[in-house]
Amino acid sequence: MNDMTISNNGRAEVLIHALPYIQKYRGKTMVVKYGGNAMINESLKAAVIQDVILMACVGIRVVLVHGGGPEIGVMLSALGKESRFVRGLRYTDEETMEVVQMVLCGKVNKDICALVQRAGGRALGLCGIDGALLQARRTSEEDLGLVGEIEAVETSALNVILDSGTIPVISPVALGVGEDSGQVLNVNADTAAAKIAAALKAEKLILMTDVQGILRNVEDPDSLIKVLTKVELESFTQEGVVNKGMIPKVECCCLALEGGVKKAHIIDGRLLHALLIELFTDEGIGTMIE
Repeated sequence: MNDMTISNNGRAEVLIHALPYIQKYRGKTMVVKYGGNAMINESLKAAVIQDVILMACVGIRVVLVHGGGPEIGVMLSALGKESRFVRGLRYTDEETMEVVQMVLCGKVNKDICALVQRAGGRALGLCGIDGALLQARRTSEEDLGLVGEIEAVETSALNVILDSGTIPVISPVALGVGEDSGQVLNVNADTAAAKIAAALKAEKLILMTDVQGILRNVEDPDSLIKVLTKVELESFTQEGVVNKGMIPKVECCCLALEGGVKKAHIIDGRLLHALLIELFTDEGIGTMIE
């Protein structure tokens, strides 16, 4: 009996502790980039879906942007086509673009929507082509084929969906504009999430990754930097504290902040319920940039 009383009191304390955050974030928009191991591991996948549904249930307007690189690679291999990368970015010819569109907008997107529905939430799957949500021009930096840079985000349909209490699930495929008018373009999922967050003037952009966050020393897991200003972040980048694979993540966070997003988070998607811990506890688990 005593154990049960303590357990119940403990549960109540958790809810009371979360109350100020629930009150603070109710009615606010948050864009979550979902990718990495959290999309592959079944228990992590279930936890992310539960977190997102809980966020929506307490009144947070949640947008879920997903990746799907490994699934694209598997499908290309099954078709006998080799994946090609230029400086870590997938080279996308017309045949690859068809596979990208099929895998991201079809299977991956609808599988995520099905998971949300099965867990008691309400989701609507979209890609950047729908309603010209993501508008892009072909990138000029490298010869990457049908890879685009997002120039505009059309938010009118997104706001209608969010206002209805539904979770938009977005795959990062864009509609070409200008010289690329009508062409389907592959776009980076992190960048898409940042651009969408900026267009919606979101409260937060949250990038789920396969690392803890930003570390002062990549060899020391205890050197996690919990909170950073944008100015401090720029200094750390110049000093080399932020390097390699973390640079694109940081650039996306800065892009969102410059676009009007209040805070950006880089969190470890390998931890169960990482979203809830980051949002509804004082300690958090990742790096917050403001």
